Amino acid sequence: MSTATAARPKSPGAPPAKKSKLTWPVVLLLIAGVLVLFSAVGMATGNHGLTSSGQVTAALGAAVPIAMAGLGGLWSERAGVVNIGLEGMMVAGTFCGAWAGYLVNPWVGLLAGMAGGALGGLLHALVTVTFGVDHIVSGVGINLLIPGICAYVNRIYYRDYVAFGAGANQSPPADPLPYITVPGLSEWLDKIEAHHWFLVSDVAGILGGMVTNLSVVVVIAAVFLVASYFVLWRTVFGLRLRSCGENPTAAESLGVNVYKYKYLAVITSGAFAGLAGAYLSLVAAHFYKDGMTQGRGFIGLAAMIFGNWMPGGLAMGAGLFGFTDSLQLRDPDSVHVLILTVSIAMALLTLWKLYRRQFKGAAITFVVAGGLALWFATTDTVPRALIVATPYVITLVVLAMASQRLRMPKADGQIYRRGQGK
Repeated sequence: MSTATAARPKSPGAPPAKKSKLTWPVVLLLIAGVLVLFSAVGMATGNHGLTSSGQVTAALGAAVPIAMAGLGGLWSERAGVVNIGLEGMMVAGTFCGAWAGYLVNPWVGLLAGMAGGALGGLLHALVTVTFGVDHIVSGVGINLLIPGICAYVNRIYYRDYVAFGAGANQSPPADPLPYITVPGLSEWLDKIEAHHWFLVSDVAGILGGMVTNLSVVVVIAAVFLVASYFVLWRTVFGLRLRSCGENPTAAESLGVNVYKYKYLAVITSGAFAGLAGAYLSLVAAHFYKDGMTQGRGFIGLAAMIFGNWMPGGLAMGAGLFGFTDSLQLRDPDSVHVLILTVSIAMALLTLWKLYRRQFKGAAITFVVAGGLALWFATTDTVPRALIVATPYVITLVVLAMASQRLRMPKADGQIYRRGQGK
């Protein structure tokens, strides 16, 4: 090949160059940078709530229903079935979990919640896979049907209890599930955190939150995330399931029973969503109440998309949303400190974009950084309404920023009929 040919630029119709992926060293470097930023802001403001052990524990608890709903969406969409019915399946999990937890015990309640969500997944699989109904239409129907059924049965089944004075739409409380605290290590980390040393105390606070007063369901959720990665990416079963979401016609031509794998994926998806709902009714509240999911099924979908349909990215997205969601339950002043933190982060991002000669993006991030800094300087608190809306705002911002690097399964959402591969 001549020099002129080798140096010739690509034609306008040529595919764009492949973007570099985030490697583990880069991810770890970013995490270290965030820790340094949080520690510096905490030292400057005197508010160390963002990295306190209590905040981390609350964030992990708030992340569980989002992570499990997102994991359900990941299983379903990796098999090519869009599942926006996760919200309805979560509601089934909240009702069935509270019902069995009240009648038997909370452990049976967890299993019942997963079973209730799995039934919702079975209905979604039947409608979409067997009858070929549009996936979005089926998901919307499930989100309308299941909450209505649960609310109706709740009013009938617990009628005497509601009349007794517990309040409308609420079931009797179930027994609590156990919490885990690592003795010795928890107290030692708490002492280090109390000194408020730069970076060291912040790391101690984060680690302390992971070993202090942690619900057993958080550990179960972490196991499911890791196990899902190994099942879907390290086994023949996972390879076949993912092939149904990439090219079901080719998968069927190689002898894969596409219908079977889609059914298994969507039923598993519902079971994980049911576990998310059971967590809300057995751990977060200890009872069932209408509307207690509060859109977490949709936030779980957003976390899955943010994570690029991968368990690791999903866990990071769920952690981010859980962190912002838990702020409203603990120290509202931490949200005000978070404004300064984000402002500094946007200013650093502006410098990075200037270094990369991305002047348009640098101008946008500079304006955002300046606006947030002005907001922090001219206020002492954040209105309650904005604190409550923070998780949903973060959802929109993260999806907007992550939209350029996403790669969904190629056959996700497509109607597939048996025999196309023959």
